[in-house]
Amino acid sequence: MEQSGTSALLQGAVQDLASDVVSALRGGDHLRMSGTGAVDEIEGSLDLAAVRVLGADLLLPHVLFPSPPDPEAVAVFRKTVETFPPRADAAPTVKWSHWAMSRTLRRFDMPLSGAPEAPGASFEDEAAEPDAGWLEEATWQALTHQLAVLAPLALPAEDCAVVRAARRRPVDLARGFVRAVRRRDWQQAAGAGRWLTLLDGVPETLGLEAGLDFVELMGGNDPRVALQVQAARVMRTAGALV
Repeated sequence: MEQSGTSALLQGAVQDLASDVVSALRGGDHLRMSGTGAVDEIEGSLDLAAVRVLGADLLLPHVLFPSPPDPEAVAVFRKTVETFPPRADAAPTVKWSHWAMSRTLRRFDMPLSGAPEAPGASFEDEAAEPDAGWLEEATWQALTHQLAVLAPLALPAEDCAVVRAARRRPVDLARGFVRAVRRRDWQQAAGAGRWLTLLDGVPETLGLEAGLDFVELMGGNDPRVALQVQAARVMRTAGALV
């Protein structure tokens, strides 16, 4: 029961953070770290764990609308990267999520040297990409699932092994998007849709824009679904203006 309660609290904290990001992407208030308090007071808290779950998307508004992040948000973000280094036997998606967060810090020229690092962690080592070979042989169903988990890597002008794998398989990802919608897996559909927004070679018959509208309608009460849909819209608009 206690574990279930903790899980529910974590899920709520993640949704609160995602709601903040959605608000910022929609042009609302600046991204805020609701309820986190001072960084020194939240080490090991659910708030820090929630940042780890949301990952690099926490600072997404500042990536898509270039602006300096709030120092408190950056401090919590950096602390999360330092506190949760992936283990050697961690799943590939965990390693890539950590890499994405580290790359976001480098994007804003904010290395990890300001605080003690976790044992064995080295910010310089974070520049090396994890292996992405497992995506090359993944079925289209597995590919869609993995890329949806790694949606924070779906950014304009981003280049890494995961992005290159996605670029090679737009039709497979489109199939996965349709499958996720049919299965009512709105988080997976939204994440796949965000990737498809950036890819060339997506079948016109997919009707991606209408599909994303439907995903938002059906799953938009979940802030994590709304985040991915809104990110896709912002990137689509930016691409149309280029």
